[in-house]
Amino acid sequence: MVLSDQVTPGMTLSISGKLYRVESCTKVTVPKGAPFIKTKLKELSTHKVLEKNFKLNQSVDDVALKERLMEFLYLEGDQYLFLDIGSLDQHLVPVDVVGSKVHYLKEGTEVKGFFFGDEVSSIELPQFLELMIAKIEDKGASKANETRVALLETGAKIEVPPFIEVGDIIKIDTKTEEYIQRV
Repeated sequence: MVLSDQVTPGMTLSISGKLYRVESCTKVTVPKGAPFIKTKLKELSTHKVLEKNFKLNQSVDDVALKERLMEFLYLEGDQYLFLDIGSLDQHLVPVDVVGSKVHYLKEGTEVKGFFFGDEVSSIELPQFLELMIAKIEDKGASKANETRVALLETGAKIEVPPFIEVGDIIKIDTKTEEYIQRV
């Protein structure tokens, strides 16, 4: 338990049985009325962002998540199998925890796994990945400075410059989902 004025970005809070990462927090003072703490919280399972206000000095449940390096192995049924690199334990991670990050996972991709107890509550991709272009969607006659939509080997779609061809390996930023460079 911590007080609301001790909350900082990066902390993990438990609210109504769900885990949230604090994205930002600000103390707000108003001319008439009590000051409060305004936060932006990201739910770890759905990645939805919500704003929540706390009274000053209100008790909130903070949670310590354990961070472990994991390697993606494969899809098993309707869950994803990861290998804990430190302990060599295998963990099945539900689809809702992986979310849209699945579009950047291929066999051998190393991710950070955040554990609450023995369960993986969220995963974090490396900021940059190198992936191969599987297909380029053709829009017909294109100008030299237009971007094209490429389908990556993992299934993600990303805009690329016109000189990129099928089979090229490109570096992408997984946070912004943007092309960085050809490798």
